[in-house]
Amino acid sequence: MSSQPPIPYDFLPRVPALTVESDDVRDGEPLSQTQVFDDWGFSGGNVSPHLRWSGAPAGTRSYAVTCFDPDAPTGSGFWHWLLYDVPAEVTELPPGAGAPGTSFGVHGRNDYGAKAYGGAAPPPGPPHRYVFAVHALDVDGLGVGPDASAAAVGFTVTAHTLARGYIVPVYGA
Repeated sequence: MSSQPPIPYDFLPRVPALTVESDDVRDGEPLSQTQVFDDWGFSGGNVSPHLRWSGAPAGTRSYAVTCFDPDAPTGSGFWHWLLYDVPAEVTELPPGAGAPGTSFGVHGRNDYGAKAYGGAAPPPGPPHRYVFAVHALDVDGLGVGPDASAAAVGFTVTAHTLARGYIVPVYGA
């Protein structure tokens, strides 16, 4: 369960917290092989986890669901999943909702270059944090183009966020 700790979103405007829960991932606990990438020397399942959320404020018109690794050695983190324009009546995603072609919303291009969930694949070293966030938005649709960068999607999500919650599991190679 999540109550919006100050890290990793301490640089964004403060908003009310959503409650985010999962049958598959837990705060501070290691990801299973199911959520690990299936390339780059990794042999995980590359399956997005189950997520459910509650506590959205009045005025919520859609959701965005993201997974971000703030510890990636890129200078800008690493986007593993961007799902947006999720209808306001949806408050739960099954495992695998991040697969290409699923109809829960629009998949943005992650930093692997795919419009889908891409699992954990950190370089050797300390475990990385994987921030699975749900953002309650004040718009029905983000209005970004189909090939918008992850940064542009993230910027637009932030500009329209009414509430946010997340779960932050870890994974190390």
